Amino acid sequence: MKILIAADMEGITGVVNWDQVTPGHYEYARFRHLMTADVNAAIAGAVEAGATDVLVADGHWNGVNILIEELDPRARLNASTSAPFSMMQGIAEDVDGVIFVGYHARQGSQNAVLDHTWSSKCVANLWLNDQLTGEYGLNGALAGHFGVPVIMVTGDQTACAQTVDFLGEMQTAIVKQATGRTSAECLPPAVTQRLIQDAAKQAVLHLQQGIAPAPYTLETPILVTVQLMTSDMADRASRLPNSQREDTLVSVQAEDMAQAYSAFRAITGLANA
Repeated sequence: MKILIAADMEGITGVVNWDQVTPGHYEYARFRHLMTADVNAAIAGAVEAGATDVLVADGHWNGVNILIEELDPRARLNASTSAPFSMMQGIAEDVDGVIFVGYHARQGSQNAVLDHTWSSKCVANLWLNDQLTGEYGLNGALAGHFGVPVIMVTGDQTACAQTVDFLGEMQTAIVKQATGRTSAECLPPAVTQRLIQDAAKQAVLHLQQGIAPAPYTLETPILVTVQLMTSDMADRASRLPNSQREDTLVSVQAEDMAQAYSAFRAITGLANA
């Protein structure tokens, strides 16, 4: 059984502000250890339940956050975000289930630690076929394109609730209770790692038993609509061939979710140029 663990950082144990997840800040080095530990807990649970192949995708910032020297040796690591599927690199039809570790709520959410969608400086909102969503929906729909379900998520209470609401009932590990964008009641690593390991074990067991959530799929063609933060970002993003623009909204119609994922990355890449 092959499991892909897609890891982000804002939803990791103890994270409450940007300093802790921003390369170059003295706090960042400490939280790389905590990110790796949360991922290792998920690996341990998945393997305990019978996973025989575990692949990890490092999906935060530039994709080089997880400490390879501390990673559970039973897993492999996809690092750096230049790969075609970025946060979901490794997703394919041979993957049986996806686990989200360290996820955050979409931009504009209440009581959500470091809420944003892909880029806090660029993306105001994202819609897939007119459904407002965040990274959990974008990445979950890409998994669904390959017939793969998302079976678990970790993060604060809002991130977990949004993921379940969009993708379906799954195992959750709530590692903190957000009380604002940069504040939360946090559980210590000794507690959260057990929560994550237990949830991952249960998620994989449910997958084996045929009671995991169904893969999330969208009707095709897929309309990707991105609301950008400023008009000059929309100016640049609308240079994408076949895109449509209305004020700061830039949209593209894609044949399937793999193409939609690439279109979204192209819009945000041009906007940030």
